[in-house]
Amino acid sequence: MKTNIMLMGSLVLFALNSCNFHKDVKEESTNFLVSSPLINDTTIVKQYVSQVRSIRHIEVRSQERGYLEKVMVDEGQFVHKGQLLFQIMPKIYNAELLKAQAETEATAIELQNIQTLADKNVVAPNELAMAKAKLKKAQAEMELASAHLEFTKITAPYDGIIDHLDLKLGSLVDEGDLLTTLSDNSTMWVYYNVPETEYLNYKTNASDQNRDYVQLLLANQEVYKQAGKVETIEADFNNETGNIAFRATFPNPDNLLRNGQTGSILMSIPLAHAIIIPQKASFEIMDKKYVYVVDKDNKVKLTPITIKAELPDLFIVQSGLKGDEKILLEGIRKVQNGDKIEYTYKQPREVLQQLVLPSE
Repeated sequence: MKTNIMLMGSLVLFALNSCNFHKDVKEESTNFLVSSPLINDTTIVKQYVSQVRSIRHIEVRSQERGYLEKVMVDEGQFVHKGQLLFQIMPKIYNAELLKAQAETEATAIELQNIQTLADKNVVAPNELAMAKAKLKKAQAEMELASAHLEFTKITAPYDGIIDHLDLKLGSLVDEGDLLTTLSDNSTMWVYYNVPETEYLNYKTNASDQNRDYVQLLLANQEVYKQAGKVETIEADFNNETGNIAFRATFPNPDNLLRNGQTGSILMSIPLAHAIIIPQKASFEIMDKKYVYVVDKDNKVKLTPITIKAELPDLFIVQSGLKGDEKILLEGIRKVQNGDKIEYTYKQPREVLQQLVLPSE
């Protein structure tokens, strides 16, 4: 009997201690950490889908008809200005040049004879003038034949890289047929589209020369080591998209960039009086972001926000907060809308300096 009384006493004591323990845990768990948004000037990096283009990219076409007798280059080969790329069979054009040269020599002799007769007043002045005109015509035809022969040699107009060869050795080519394309990749033009509001922000801060320099994020998620400079903005907005095209120029000393390549332009955009909050102070419900705002009665209020930009561990708020509110920083999963809480307030700059995003 005495043993039972002692056992019951122990159980009661354990139960009381257990209640006190849970009470302490509950009281401790309701002392939340609260802070405020930080209002500060900052810079964000915007990404724009971009298209890379060679500064010069042309089609190399045949200027004469004939058989492709020689192909002096290969696909992807670097060539120099004036280098022979293709040779169209020149026999016919060479024969035409020889014929034109012979006719020029004959008319020159004929003119010489008529000149001798004219000096002796044997022929009329008009006949001498006709002989001179005939010689000029023969000389023009010789120059034309020489040009046709020269057109059978297709050379590079500038240093560049040969693209796909559309016709192979021995192919019959007609005048104007595409043989290949030639890209000058020494400098690259990168095009990207900017929304109207961001264009206006860019032009408003045009005096800041650093705004002119951008970075290029490549497809492998590495940043191209050469900086580009915004040099051109198109004249008109696209009425369907509301965007305007920018063009940035990038040096390409290692020929890493090629015509048709894709990537993303990284442009730094300054934001004045930005409202900055830790990411961990927000949460999502149905793809919308919310924070808990602590009112004057220490009650938490579910508040929707929209995000303007994202920084490491931070959000820049577009709307939903004015910047002078108190927001719940930790324990957002332990409260519900309208709960009254006890909290400890920490200055926003101190919070940001010690910020480590939890893995909960």
